[in-house]
Amino acid sequence: MEEKKVMLSGIQPSGDLHLGNYLGAIKNWGARAEEFECFYFMADMHTITVRQNPADLRRRTLEQLAQYIACGLDPEKNTLFIQSHVSAHAQLGWVLNCYTMFGELSRMTQFKDKSAKHKDNINGGLFTYPSLMAADILLYQPDFVPVGEDQKQHVELTRNIVQRFNGIYGDVFKMPQPYIPKAGARIMGLTAPEAKMSKSVPEGCVFLMEKPEDIARKFKRAVTDSDTERCVHFDPERKPGVSNLMNIYCAVTGKDRQAVEAEFSGQGYGAFKTAVGDAVVETLRPIREEAARILADKAYLEKVYTEGAQKASYVANKTLRKVYKKIGFVAR
Repeated sequence: MEEKKVMLSGIQPSGDLHLGNYLGAIKNWGARAEEFECFYFMADMHTITVRQNPADLRRRTLEQLAQYIACGLDPEKNTLFIQSHVSAHAQLGWVLNCYTMFGELSRMTQFKDKSAKHKDNINGGLFTYPSLMAADILLYQPDFVPVGEDQKQHVELTRNIVQRFNGIYGDVFKMPQPYIPKAGARIMGLTAPEAKMSKSVPEGCVFLMEKPEDIARKFKRAVTDSDTERCVHFDPERKPGVSNLMNIYCAVTGKDRQAVEAEFSGQGYGAFKTAVGDAVVETLRPIREEAARILADKAYLEKVYTEGAQKASYVANKTLRKVYKKIGFVAR
């Protein structure tokens, strides 16, 4: 039997998951386990490049894990773990700091962006975290790393590090390939449909754990457009608000745009917005209820992240031992 290819992805628990995260990416993740050996981790070590409230960070880390499971990431089929529970991430991160050039780190666009936003806290970790991200990836010798546009630069840097390290020490790391995931629905903000849905604009963002009545209220207040015909029709240029609501409705109901236009023919925007809100509420209800149930079962959640860290550590430490030997560290 052919071995599955390895895939790895880590997300920072820096904010609550929302409808855009779910419909754009997470909804499709569960099916990957049939094709790939998948590692998913809560990147809590990366979050502290920006100051965090400790209690909030702990809460969000566990909530994110519970929500992943509720969204269909079966812990029996995927390795789910918390980054700080696998010490090899920090250990290899330091080694790779020494094989990443200052100029390479200086060119990273996210360092420039975050430095501008957090001028009072431009710390060393903010500068060198791409080396930790390379360690996150390379510890598991993955074949593929799912990337969005904002992460392509990090995978390119990781590939540069692999080329440099392997060039000195031989075939140590597998060269990871960027994996462009199957496109999910591109969900825009409810109050500003020209921009992607974002937790930084909470009034236009629908969170997975939000109360049904709050979700319904946000959809009733969603921006549509000011044209006189007031018909439900897909036209992203002239009707971005209505088109965004149509995309959401299609994604949660499985209907196509023509069917949606026919369903709401002759009806105003009010009825349409209410229907979209109701459909989203019913889509998120089982996820919210299952995540709440998992969070209440602390023993189960602890079992998931403990077993996940054990499995991840076994794989990661094999790579770390190989690296330590190659660079000349004395074996313990």
